[in-house]
Amino acid sequence: MTRSLPDYSVTGDGPVTLFLLHGAFGAKEYWRNQLRAFSNAGLRIVAWDAPGYGVSPLPDDFSVETAAAALTRLIEREGTETNIILGHSMGGMVAIRTYGLIPEKIEGLILSATSAAFGRSDGEWQKEFVRARVAPLDEGRTLEDFAPGMLQAMFAPGIQNEATDLVIRVVSQMKPETFRAAIEAVTRFDAREVLPRMSVPVLCLAGGHDLSAAPPRVMEKMASKIEKGEFL
Repeated sequence: MTRSLPDYSVTGDGPVTLFLLHGAFGAKEYWRNQLRAFSNAGLRIVAWDAPGYGVSPLPDDFSVETAAAALTRLIEREGTETNIILGHSMGGMVAIRTYGLIPEKIEGLILSATSAAFGRSDGEWQKEFVRARVAPLDEGRTLEDFAPGMLQAMFAPGIQNEATDLVIRVVSQMKPETFRAAIEAVTRFDAREVLPRMSVPVLCLAGGHDLSAAPPRVMEKMASKIEKGEFL
């Protein structure tokens, strides 16, 4: 079966192509400020709406692995030789899995607030993670209704600005079936076997106030398992 490519935009021009992968609560619109900065730095930027996001169709078998396969097709379609992937949250998971598929096409990775595994999908913590996020949908509430409160709890204390307002707006407009599929997908993810095979520079970024699924200690531990890993 032939799968269509996800929707994506291209900004800037240069010998290095930077692929921007948003998280489970996201869209390519997230990156508008970064697009200017990176393109001004001489990079060619490809920002996608992952499968199920924006106008990209949601496959019935959505997972981190199928998203990585879609990114692989996109990279091959672009035909670029020097590629760096920046993945945030679920996007970081997609980046790790994509490296495992096509390591020869990737020159470096930037992994933000992510993890190489989420543990057992049938574990009690994982079940509670899913339940807490999809329960409002099961109760008939809309993302527009409950997303602001859910997201505010994920931001640094006391932070509310144009960037956080953008996040809330984007998530409030997500398709509920995509929201549910993404939450379930990250709990099934495990690519720990890829880390020791990584031979390119990998920057692992963590927020000092992030106490959710990817706190600094998790990111630092992940960086230590990568040959050229660096934690910041």
